[in-house]
Amino acid sequence: MRHYIGVVHQEGDSAFGIHFPDVPGCFSAADALDDLLPNASEALALHLEDEPLPEARSLDAVRADAEVARDLEAGAFLLAVPFFRLSGRTAKANITMDAGLLAAIDQTAKERGLTRSAFLADLARREITG
Repeated sequence: MRHYIGVVHQEGDSAFGIHFPDVPGCFSAADALDDLLPNASEALALHLEDEPLPEARSLDAVRADAEVARDLEAGAFLLAVPFFRLSGRTAKANITMDAGLLAAIDQTAKERGLTRSAFLADLARREITG
């Protein structure tokens, strides 16, 4: 899986903002740090939809960038954000798990108005993106 390194800024009580030196024009924000990673991953997916993927530099290469170094000196920090492109098509997969766990999944999905597949896909997406 590809990761892009984001530069995270936050001043005082403001939201956390993130931009990607390797993906010009792509940025995101979140009021809580826990929400920043999924928001940033979604921003990458939307920004790069139907676009050629820019090269993702290594952490060391991004850190060595003069602009990024200035941001880091000013208190920013770096965050590796996973990127995956949704294909827009579905694929069938057979999985095996404990019957009790499957029953709990089905019950929870039903309570939330989701199918089993939608529930599991949402869980996987949240786990992958933090």
